[in-house]
Amino acid sequence: MLKCAIFVALTLVAIGESKEVKQLNIAQGPVRGYKDAADDVFVFYGIPYATAPTGTNKYKAPLPPPTWSEPFEAVNRNIICPQMESPFMPNSNSTESEDCLITNIYVPDTKTNDLPVLVYVHGGAYHMGNGDFAIAKNLIKEKEMIIVNFNYRLGPQGFLCLGTPDVPGNAGMKDQVALLRWVKKNIATFGGNPNDVTIIGYSAGSSSVDLLMLSPMTKGLFNKVIPESGANMAAFSVQVNPVENAKAYAKLISFSGNEDDVYALEEFYKTVPKDFLHSVDILQNKDSTFFFSPCVERDVGEEMFLDDSPFNILKNGRQHKLPMLYGFAEMEGLFRIPLFDMWKDSMNEKFSDYLPGDLHFESESEKEEVAERIKRFYFGNKPVGEETIFRYIDYFTDVIFAYATLRSVRLQVESGNNNIYLYQYDFVDDSTPPIPYTEVRGANHCAQTFGVVDGAWPNLSEDKLSKSTKKMKQMMRQIWATFITTGKPVPEDSDLPQWPPTKANGGPHMCIDKSLKLRGPLLQQRVLFWDDIYDKYYDIPKPPPTPTPRAKLEL
Repeated sequence: MLKCAIFVALTLVAIGESKEVKQLNIAQGPVRGYKDAADDVFVFYGIPYATAPTGTNKYKAPLPPPTWSEPFEAVNRNIICPQMESPFMPNSNSTESEDCLITNIYVPDTKTNDLPVLVYVHGGAYHMGNGDFAIAKNLIKEKEMIIVNFNYRLGPQGFLCLGTPDVPGNAGMKDQVALLRWVKKNIATFGGNPNDVTIIGYSAGSSSVDLLMLSPMTKGLFNKVIPESGANMAAFSVQVNPVENAKAYAKLISFSGNEDDVYALEEFYKTVPKDFLHSVDILQNKDSTFFFSPCVERDVGEEMFLDDSPFNILKNGRQHKLPMLYGFAEMEGLFRIPLFDMWKDSMNEKFSDYLPGDLHFESESEKEEVAERIKRFYFGNKPVGEETIFRYIDYFTDVIFAYATLRSVRLQVESGNNNIYLYQYDFVDDSTPPIPYTEVRGANHCAQTFGVVDGAWPNLSEDKLSKSTKKMKQMMRQIWATFITTGKPVPEDSDLPQWPPTKANGGPHMCIDKSLKLRGPLLQQRVLFWDDIYDKYYDIPKPPPTPTPRAKLEL
């Protein structure tokens, strides 16, 4: 507990500064963090919360963390997991290491115990990113709380899923569970309440926290959820056919063995060099999936993160029914604007290539017929091009983010979760560059996240933000902090509009702009259109099949 902390002044000879230090005794041993004077927050960087297995075991569940007897200096903030290189998440000052399962803890300078705890899950399409990418120390100024972020294994190392004992799948999600179990065990030492934990995530981190609600492994580990721009029902969230994905990806990194031999595929992934393992640019997949992501596991006799598809779990009401602050930005599809000039002509030539990867058709002609119907719904009789760029944005908003969120809302409400607070984030600062070929600005993917965290996108210091953005961030932090501490985004005595839970039809929802406006069902026409498509053609994710024994393959 905090009373066990040791407060001393420590001179950091290397940089010639005097910093306050806090030493605590966690389950693994003593740990030292240092005060960030600018924010009046003690920060503990790089604490191992688990151990990533290596060698032939590197795709298995995490192992227990190390222990120590001498004080652990929690100052290393540069460790990241092996990952795909991307200009969206530069890692120039970071060190890649397989030994990357670390957490960072932000603790206010207070004597108060039992503070609420916020656990951030980072995004990055399940292939890139790190816990320290987006930091929310300013939330602590709004309401005293402990903030936790962390790394988890990415790409094939985190999400290869072959259904074998050595590669059962969901290693990265089991890392996330290990972190939550670590928080449950240790956070009281930092002054946090282990029974008042909110999980929050953006993009793939949003998909993650939405999936954490479905797992039998996570019962009792958190009590509130904030998914920001990513849902458990999204095509990118759960692999429809993980073994086929593994085969396709292996070919891209020079696998030349028998692709029907899962054990040969497994051996390839166990021995391929790390640089090759993360060398594919997964962001250019046309079907709104990214190769590796969580999967429905085959039972190999070990603890499973996901034992059924999200659809079946939600349909049967087996999710953890917890308060949710759930939503997305108005123009999430701006995520695909960098590819617009490359994709527009091929979308006109063969739109079916761009259908979401969780749809299945009995024939190519059926697929083409449905593709033409979808293209006509979004683009009418006009081609995909500069004149219809907003429809291009709407299409990718829906197929990657918005429809999956609203479909999940319907399934959850119908199965008994009556505490979902739904929003659409519309705010755009005047300094935001306009959409290409237009003079219009839009709220991009995860814009609401950067309304809450420190700085903005790109990460500017708070003092460089416009007055309107500062006002917006203050309101967002007030809403988010209120939900984190009470389970509701707006208290009854607030000057803000009252915000009731949503119903199965996606209404009411809160439009978050320069002010809050409560509105009815969200994107209802587009949702009804996609409901008809998914009712007929949805390919429910399945576990890997039982591998064929090698002896039979050789016959």
